[in-house]
Amino acid sequence: MKKILILLMVLAMSLFLFIGCGNGDDADEENGDNGEAVEGEEEQEEEEQDEEEQDEEEEEATEGSIALVGLGHDISIAKSKGSADGETAQAQADVTAAAVGFDEDGTIVSVYIDVAQTRVAFDEEMQVTSDMDEYPPTKKERGDDYGMAGVSGIGAEWDEQMASFEEWMIGQNVEDVLAMDLEDGVPTDEDLQSSVTIGVDGYLAAVEQAWNEAEAAEGATKVGLGVETHIEKSRSASDEDPAQAQVDTYLSATAFDADDNVVTTIIDTAQVRVAYDEEGQVASDLEAEVQTKKERGDDYGMVGRSEIGKEWYEQVEALEEWMAGQNVDDAMALELNEDNVPTPEDLQSSVTIDVSGYLAVVQNSFDNAR
Repeated sequence: MKKILILLMVLAMSLFLFIGCGNGDDADEENGDNGEAVEGEEEQEEEEQDEEEQDEEEEEATEGSIALVGLGHDISIAKSKGSADGETAQAQADVTAAAVGFDEDGTIVSVYIDVAQTRVAFDEEMQVTSDMDEYPPTKKERGDDYGMAGVSGIGAEWDEQMASFEEWMIGQNVEDVLAMDLEDGVPTDEDLQSSVTIGVDGYLAAVEQAWNEAEAAEGATKVGLGVETHIEKSRSASDEDPAQAQVDTYLSATAFDADDNVVTTIIDTAQVRVAYDEEGQVASDLEAEVQTKKERGDDYGMVGRSEIGKEWYEQVEALEEWMAGQNVDDAMALELNEDNVPTPEDLQSSVTIDVSGYLAVVQNSFDNAR
């Protein structure tokens, strides 16, 4: 009897173990199916995440990239004065310039604004007393020496205020920037009231022109402004001619790629003259519009004096085209003759003007690029 009971118990235990093992196998198989399903979902989620990250990276690469570059300016001689009441005559040319990089939607990606505030002084005999060999510095180049901090309500120098204004423009659409609220030319925007107290009308005008005349600059990563001013062509009064101040301000807005190659360069010159009469009084119209050489176009009148029969703007455009695609160091190494005229064969038929000043402002653009 005991044997029978023992046998029955053994059979029962065996059956229990068999059923238990069978259920375990089913559970393992079921768990295995669930594991494969979870693993597949995780892989799908990772793929979707990778795609999203790739889309974001592509969007970031497109958004904020430079597609256009423009050079704008605003020129005035209104602050020039003649001799009077013991004061000697002084011509003043204010050339505001802006180099601006825009994305394809007109959003400002890069902006650099500066002013060449150049004075030519005369004595009682209307002889030039300014250093004719000097290259007058711009407002940014003068830095703390400009002397605005002491008269500014916020204790900020001109270059500091301009840096704040430029930073405010970055990331904004050009139309919104141009529509900013002003009071007596000063921004009233809360974000600027504590950092900008200077009149910005002329700077906005330069930015607007830069946008209106912008040129393609695909592949550019930075844009710079170049400015260099000469006064050596000013003249003192003589028996033959009255005095005349001449301020030549060379300008360049240049876009560069990540390898420092020139993508697009725009070169121009503000040739500003302030004429005086025999009495030392200003003879020029102080309110007249002053055009650059490019703006004067065919009216500049170089064709008749050019060996190749090309106007100034045509020759400069040939130089700009030659520079595009070249590394800035190679462009600056352009071979020139004793008159600073390019000697390479591919330029001899298109450029016969002195280009030293134009090379200088392209280099200056590179040094200031952002």
